[in-house]
Amino acid sequence: LDFVMPRMNGYQFCRELRSSPHRSLPVVLMSAKGDKIRGQFVQQTGAVDAITKPFDARGLVAVIEGALAKTAQGRARAVPEGRAMPDEDTIAESVRPSVMGRRLAEHAAVAVASDLATAVSHAILALPVEERSDLERLRAAVAETLSSDVLKNAGATLRELAPESTPNEVMSGDLAAVPLAEILQVLQMQRQTGMLRVTNHKVTLGICIRQGHVDLVMSRGAADEYRLGRYFVEKGLLSRETLDAIVAEKERRLLGELLVERGTITHEDLVEALGKQSSELVYDVLRWPYGRFSFTKEPPTKEAEAARLGLGISGLVLEGFRRVDEWRLMEGTINFDQVVMVDSVAMEGLGAEELTRPEQRVLAAIDGVRSVSDIIRESAVGSFDAVKVLYQFLQSRVVRPKNG
Repeated sequence: LDFVMPRMNGYQFCRELRSSPHRSLPVVLMSAKGDKIRGQFVQQTGAVDAITKPFDARGLVAVIEGALAKTAQGRARAVPEGRAMPDEDTIAESVRPSVMGRRLAEHAAVAVASDLATAVSHAILALPVEERSDLERLRAAVAETLSSDVLKNAGATLRELAPESTPNEVMSGDLAAVPLAEILQVLQMQRQTGMLRVTNHKVTLGICIRQGHVDLVMSRGAADEYRLGRYFVEKGLLSRETLDAIVAEKERRLLGELLVERGTITHEDLVEALGKQSSELVYDVLRWPYGRFSFTKEPPTKEAEAARLGLGISGLVLEGFRRVDEWRLMEGTINFDQVVMVDSVAMEGLGAEELTRPEQRVLAAIDGVRSVSDIIRESAVGSFDAVKVLYQFLQSRVVRPKNG
């Protein structure tokens, strides 16, 4: 029995079960918060055991077999009457998001205060030394620095991290209590349509959902590797220099639309890039240790309606978890500050014609001077894919430490 479920939580289900003719059925708790609520849940519901997610199949089978054996031998706990079970608030308090909400609000306040203090300091230091004691000059300099745009951005940051509920809000809470994967799966099962907003103190994502599928993911504050132009460079549709020149033009247009209009890319190229960008943003947020989420029922945005990617949530979640596992394996074997070089002898036997485009770009970025971190940035390949390529090359000795 999972603790977090869409219609009633595990505790509510147990209370109904203990009030039914099947009240003696053995129960095992299964939850990402198993360690935190295990004691209360087991004691108050008469559950036999608890298992913490994630777990593997062997662990699940072992716990269930143990629960059945205890029940068969009469060693299971006595089960309470449903009406006698305490109010669920006593256990729900363990996963209530209020603490994380306060923590995020504190992060927001610190971030905003730091930004404003930096802006004010720069304004004061820009004044000649003899004018810094002039109160009117100081006021004028600070007022000029704290423009309406600066204050508007500060207010937006605070509202995102300590949001007020809206009439169309269906659910909201703390990602540390309810993982994003579970939220997405609920939205998929219920075939919901609306906007899932996810934020920590640095990045904000807007995940556009239509009938339980992801149509588009929009971001603010995400790393440069998630910018749309990177995917066009990676595919070889345009060079980094061309991309930089287009961005420098500062046209108030969406990059993808502009490139399609100019004939640089096709509409199909744009949809493919948006699909990769949206998928990688979801993979990244699945790794967040904390954050806030809210889902509101609202019509699709113009951008989501145009993209209509229709990405399956189950596939995104499974691939995201696979990447997390692979990243942990690779991260422990790679020194990101180390300078690496291509082994020319090993390279001869590799066959350049068999290399994928990401492999070609990573190899082209290796010059015997750049560190692994520099190579990842220079290659214009996503960090996960670049690290995976480097990991494979290091394992096959095609790439080796410069001083190794």
